[in-house]
Amino acid sequence: MVRQLTDHSVLTFDCYGTLIDWETGIWEALQPLLGDNQRGDVTREEALEAFNLHEADQQAATPALSYPGVLERVHRSLAGHLGMPTTGSLDEAFGASVPNWPAFPDSAAALRSLSERFDLVILSNVDRAGFAASSALLGFEFDAVYTAEDIGSYKPDLANFEYLLTHVAADLGHCKEDILHAAQSLRHDHIPARSIGLDNAWIDRHRLSVACGSGKGEVPEPMPEVDHVFFSMTELATAVSAEENSQST
Repeated sequence: MVRQLTDHSVLTFDCYGTLIDWETGIWEALQPLLGDNQRGDVTREEALEAFNLHEADQQAATPALSYPGVLERVHRSLAGHLGMPTTGSLDEAFGASVPNWPAFPDSAAALRSLSERFDLVILSNVDRAGFAASSALLGFEFDAVYTAEDIGSYKPDLANFEYLLTHVAADLGHCKEDILHAAQSLRHDHIPARSIGLDNAWIDRHRLSVACGSGKGEVPEPMPEVDHVFFSMTELATAVSAEENSQST
């Protein structure tokens, strides 16, 4: 039986794709390369699909490399994939782009609302400095933050989720049954989260659950089980409020 949202005491979040609009951030960070090479024919969808593939390969190959370092190498390989020359300065600027990635408009207000009921925790594939910039952009301080830099590997490696369970227990006193993991990425988050028995909420910003094959993201086969599906952070916060109101009447 699917448990209610309010049966949990801690929400753990992926950040990029869930709270921060990494796709817009990546696309904007690619503009210097595309502009220098006069490649107006490269579409956003094409670029993001190629980025996803190269990022996954790079993270698997160099799990201890800092995220800015991963992005630098991905930029270089992505330029080659698209048939364009790049430079060290372009690669480096792309690697330093995370602080410029914008927040989704609904993230900050939803986090403030949810923090009245839950401890809020980040499990992210970036480094500490990159996330600190994103946290400042959100204007929100989380109860705990665990990054790939802390863990030494990148999601979907199960080591990241094992680290999450260990540290949420030690740092905040929550057991696995207390956790609801909320994230956008099926591959990075929901497949490994379900494999270790975490309850989960899919923040399905691309509405893949109702429009598979839209080209907006990867839909793995088989699909992981999800306990809850929301199309925005606002929907998640609203659903929590509705449960609380129902319990009080």
